[in-house]
Amino acid sequence: MCGAHLRGQPLHKQLTDLGARFLAATTTTPRYRLYALANTTTPKPGLARVAATDTGGAPIAVETYALTPEAFGRFTAAVPAPMVIGNAELIDGTWVKSFLCEPHALTGATDITSKGGWRAYLGA
Repeated sequence: MCGAHLRGQPLHKQLTDLGARFLAATTTTPRYRLYALANTTTPKPGLARVAATDTGGAPIAVETYALTPEAFGRFTAAVPAPMVIGNAELIDGTWVKSFLCEPHALTGATDITSKGGWRAYLGA
């Protein structure tokens, strides 16, 4: 998780209602950019992986959680556009299922990569 589902954020209850278990606070590899999305009901960020040749990425603060397969299915079934579930690489080299964002939603979004994460952006 990298935004509105983080601990203390407005959508975190969606995880706890499904019995999610917090695993770790960590970061992605420096191959991601984070955007504050425009026109979302609950303010949220969009995480996007950059091309290997793009030097504009940075590590982004994330949290990892464990869900049962059934709970994960229920969670992903409720994911609204423009959010998608894809693969993200963590700083330790592991890959996890993560919220990512459809590229079209990044048009008009504010690039907040330099903040390093959603909480830092909200606190700025």
